[in-house]
Amino acid sequence: MKKWSSILLCVLAGTAQANDAALSATIAKLDTEMFNAFNHCDQPGQLDKYASYFDPNIEFYHDNGGVTWTRDAMIASTQKNVCGHFRRELVAGSLKVVPVKDFGAIATGSHTFCQFASNKCEGIAEFTLVWRLREGAWQVTRALSYGHRANQ
Repeated sequence: MKKWSSILLCVLAGTAQANDAALSATIAKLDTEMFNAFNHCDQPGQLDKYASYFDPNIEFYHDNGGVTWTRDAMIASTQKNVCGHFRRELVAGSLKVVPVKDFGAIATGSHTFCQFASNKCEGIAEFTLVWRLREGAWQVTRALSYGHRANQ
């Protein structure tokens, strides 16, 4: 009996690792797609595409900019302050994804921001995104961008 318990635990652990890997791949793909739209939000349709990744009642916490309580307000701020000015790049190897039972996932990592005018990446920060899976669609319900500092 002990042998079968060990085998079952190994199978379950393997399944959990496979599920975690699949979830990580899904969230990484979503991160890439979402920020590709963000990075091109001055082009037709891209700001709307970026907006579609967020719940209408998104809470966005930014250490320097404060709190934004809705998708409409967040997108208006993005259009005013980001589009055509800078792009976001994920720091390679920094994305970590953790499942949230019966909800979705939490993604954390580091990102840097690069000015279009100078092509210099002058700032770096940490981020946390809470992703919800509902009716087959993923959306961010909470976003945090914090620890903004100059690149070292």
